[in-house]
Amino acid sequence: MQAWQVHENGEPSEVMRLAEVERPTPADGQVLLRVRAANINFPDALLCRGEYQVRPPLPFTPGVEICGETEDGRRVIANPALPYGGFAEYAVADARALLPAPGTLDDAEAAALHIGYQTGWFGLHRRARLEAGETLLVHAAAGGVGSAAVQLGKAAGATVIGVVGGADKAAVAHELGCDVVVDRRSQDVIAAVKEATGGRGADVVYDPVGGAAYAQSAKVVAFEGRIVVVGFASGSVPSPALNHALVKNYSILGLHWGLYNTKNPKLILHCHEQLTELAARGAIKPLVSERVPLGQAAAAVQRVADGVTTGRVAVLMENGAAA
Repeated sequence: MQAWQVHENGEPSEVMRLAEVERPTPADGQVLLRVRAANINFPDALLCRGEYQVRPPLPFTPGVEICGETEDGRRVIANPALPYGGFAEYAVADARALLPAPGTLDDAEAAALHIGYQTGWFGLHRRARLEAGETLLVHAAAGGVGSAAVQLGKAAGATVIGVVGGADKAAVAHELGCDVVVDRRSQDVIAAVKEATGGRGADVVYDPVGGAAYAQSAKVVAFEGRIVVVGFASGSVPSPALNHALVKNYSILGLHWGLYNTKNPKLILHCHEQLTELAARGAIKPLVSERVPLGQAAAAVQRVADGVTTGRVAVLMENGAAA
C-alpha cells in the first residue's frame, strides 16, 4: 500500500515521503481500516516537527483523524493508532473507539466531524457551560477548530463574534454564521469587541491561538466570563496574570480533549451522538475547503501548518485502497 512516512523531524513538506509499505498488522484490540478520507489537523504538523505531546517512533505515518471502512463494510470515524496514521491507504485504530460515520455527511465531512467538533462541544458545553443568549468570541474563526466552534455556538443560541486574519477569512467567517466578524489585520480587536458588546465583553472566549490572542481575550472577557484555552497555534504559550482574573472575576479553563478517551470515554460517545443529531438537522456541517488526493498530502499539511487554509483540508483516496 501507499503511505506517507516521516523518517526525521522537520517541516511537513520536507520530511513527509510517499512510500510503498506493507499494510499494518493490528495489535490486540485494534482493527484494520481502509482509509476513505483523512482530515488534516494542526497536530499533524506538530508531529512532523517532533513538537507534539505524543512522539511516535520514526518512521511513522501522520494523520490523526479519518473516515474509514471496516472489513465488514461499516463506515466509521476513527483516530488512527500511531505510528500507523491516516495519510495512507490503510490504518489501524482501537476497536472500542470507533464511531459510526453520519450518513448525512460525505467521507471528507465525516472525517472532520471528530477532533475539532468534539473539542468545540466539550469546550463550550462541558467546560464553559455556554448558554443561549450569551456572547461567544472565537479566535481563528475561519480555521478548522474555530469554524467548528462558530457553528456549535450558533446551534447553542449564542451571539458569535469571530476574529480572523484577512479579508478572505472574514468572508468565510460571515458564511459560517458569525454575527460579527473582526479582522485583526485591519481592526483593533479589543475596541471592536467592546463596541459590538456595548462595552460588556464576551461571556465565553474560545482560544485555539494563544499568544497575542490570549492577551486580547483577557481584556474583552465579560464579568463572570470564561476563557477556554484549547491550543497555541501561534506558537506562543501565554502566562496568565492571575491577579487580573481575580479583579475581573473571570475563569480560565483548560481543555485537553484527548484526556476524555481515558478519563471518561462514555462522554466521547455521548458527544458524538449530539454532533450526529446536529448534523442530521443541518445545524452543523464541517467546512471542507479543499479535497486533495493522497499524493498531495505533504503539501496540504504544510499549508495547514502555515495557517493559510480555511476550514478543513481533507485527503481523499482516489481509487479505493490498493494492496
